[in-house]
This record gives sequence, C-alpha cells and structure tokens, in this order.
Amino acid sequence: MKQEIQRQLDIIAARTIDLVSREELARKLEKALAENRPLRVKYGADPSAPDIHLGHVVGLNKLREFQDLGHIVVFIIGDFTGMIGDPSGRSETRKPLSRAEIEANAKTYQEQVFKVLNPARTETRLNSEWCSPLSFPDVLKLTAQFTVSQMLAREDFAMRMKHNHPISLVEFMYPIIQAYDSVRIEADVEIGGTDQIFNLLVGRDLQRASGQDPQVVLTLPLIEGLDGVKKMSKSLGNYIGINEAANDMFGKTMSISDELMWRYYSLVLCAPEAELEGLRAACDSGARSPRDVKDELARRIVERFHDAETARTASEEFKRVFARHEAPSDIPAVSIPAGERHDGRLWIVALIVKAGLAPSNGAARRLIQQGAVKLGESRITDVEAELDVPDGTVLQVGKRGFARIQS
Repeated sequence: MKQEIQRQLDIIAARTIDLVSREELARKLEKALAENRPLRVKYGADPSAPDIHLGHVVGLNKLREFQDLGHIVVFIIGDFTGMIGDPSGRSETRKPLSRAEIEANAKTYQEQVFKVLNPARTETRLNSEWCSPLSFPDVLKLTAQFTVSQMLAREDFAMRMKHNHPISLVEFMYPIIQAYDSVRIEADVEIGGTDQIFNLLVGRDLQRASGQDPQVVLTLPLIEGLDGVKKMSKSLGNYIGINEAANDMFGKTMSISDELMWRYYSLVLCAPEAELEGLRAACDSGARSPRDVKDELARRIVERFHDAETARTASEEFKRVFARHEAPSDIPAVSIPAGERHDGRLWIVALIVKAGLAPSNGAARRLIQQGAVKLGESRITDVEAELDVPDGTVLQVGKRGFARIQS
C-alpha cells in the first residue's frame, strides 16, 4: 500500500504550487485505500461567461489525473456564487450576472467539461441546490465562524483598502459560501488556481468548525493569456476557448510568445519534463525552429479538442494565410445591398463594421490608421475613403479578419 500511496502522491503533486498538506493527503489516501473508496475532489467554476478556456484546462487536467487514479471529481457549477462574483484578484467589485445569463452559461459548462473529465467519475452539482434554501439565521450562523480581520487579511482586499477602493459586504460572503460548498459535499480535496488559496483555506476552517476532516488544498499555476502578461481570463478577452473553431484555436495559439509556449506544453498538454527539455535543446541548437515547435503545440491542442485531421488542416491553412500571405480558403461572405451604397461606393469605416471586423466606427478608424486594413490588393489608409467594391472583393482587417463583399 505504501508504494501505491507514494505513486499517487507523486502524480498528484506534479505541476502544483501549494499543497496543504502532503502529509494530510497521504493520510487521506491511506484511509481511502484501506476502505476501498475514492477521495471526493472538489472543483468549482462560476459560469461568468459561456466558454471554458485553456486556463480552466490546467485544473481539469489535474482532476482527470485524480479520476485516472480512481477518485471522484465533484464539479460544482457556481450558479449561486456567480450572482455575487468571485473577488479573487480583482481591484473592483464584479458586475453581477442575471439568473438567465447564469443558467445559459452553466448549460454550456456542463456540455464542455467532459471534453476533459471522465463522465463516469464526475458528480456535477449546482451550488444553488444548498445555498438557495439557506435562511437568514443560517447565513448568520455561517458568518459567525469568521472575523472581519480574517477577510481583510486576503491580499486583494488589503490592496483595495489601501487604495480606498470599495469592498461590498457581499464580497466578504463569497469565500464563506465557497467554503460551505465544501461542507455540503464533504470534500476531501479542493483544487484551484493560486489566486484561490484564501478561499480554499476558508473551506478548511469551515469544515473543521462543522466537525469534518479539513480538505486538502491544492493550487495550480495560473496560465498567462494571449498577451503573455495577465492570467487567461474570459473578462480580459485573452483566452482560447475549448469550443472555438479549429482555425481560431490554432491561430491564437500561434500568436503566443516563444517563451510562453513552454508553459502551454507543460500545463495544457501535460508534456513530461524530459520532452520539454528535448524540445528546448532542439530549439537552442538550431535543430528545430521555435515556430515549428509552436506549430506542433497548436496542432496538439486543436487535435485534443477537435481531431487529428482538423488539426492538420488548421496548420496548413495557417501556413497558407500567414506564411505565404494568401487568403483563407473559406472566407465568410457579407452582403451589402445596392441600397446601402452611395453612387455605388462604400465608406470604408462603415464597411469594416458591417462586415463584423470591428465593433464600432471608432475601432475601424483606428485599424485603418494603424495600416491594418486591405481591400483587395490595396492597403487603405484614408479613414474617409469611399470606394468602389466589386462583388467578390476580399476585405482584410488585421492578420485573421477576412470578409468577401457581395451585393
């Protein structure tokens, strides 16, 4: 049994940041194996946007490792806590979501999560199941377990106090409700990003106060988004969604820096350290170019969430468009009726917005001024230009925005 415990500990501890504590995890594993039962491993996600992205995959990968070791994942969709908004890492109060938004996003979460997790070893729960029935005396009983000084000890709250940024009382409730989730499902382990360490430790405190064995806390690295600086986030728009079209997924992956791609290999693909060392050495020696290694990364990510043939096609399409500067093979058509043309001509700013390649006239103007707009073979630099646009003309905005204009 000791050998099996050590094997599981080594797998579970790989690529983690915090493990509170290894000794407790060993004890829980020993007891679970002796009783022939699985550990209950908790992971929560608030449905703040409809897409699960590669940042979530870092946690989901670890959950899948637990499942492959025979344990049960309790995946909690925070449809109740989502109406508060997790304050972790935030400099201001989150805008609350409506019930309709929460329900729509929760549905997509349940559809996407099993691209990584094993359904047979997953228990999916909505935390409104036990949070909505709470009475006011129940809530007061929960809050009585904690002090204001405990809440202000968390780094993001302390920074907001220092800069006189408001903190709502309901934000103090968020970690308490997340902790209550742990009590209700009797979690043995809870997993989260490094920004979740305070919330996860509160779960230990509330379980202890409720007479339960405190959960082991395990945190994982936060993967940087496309900007290479801030963590991958739906609210920041720097993410790669696992439900995205293959070409978009491939192109976004190719846009990350050469240095960042190693973290994607490790945290998204779980590539063994020996493989990473070999790839790095090949790049350093000139045996392989970083661009080719990144192409392999993008293909493997697309293959994981689509299939091998789709990944190969996405790679070829990317090379055609970005290496050989050719137009994509499948350009969406945008119809501009004759009635919307002035003497048969189109204002370039309005055309870009109409084609869906910029969200506003102001954004379209900036793209033109930056030299990011081509119509046919001509680069457009005049924001006031009104142009004759024959049917079939290709409008290009930036590297990945294309539209074929027709009447």
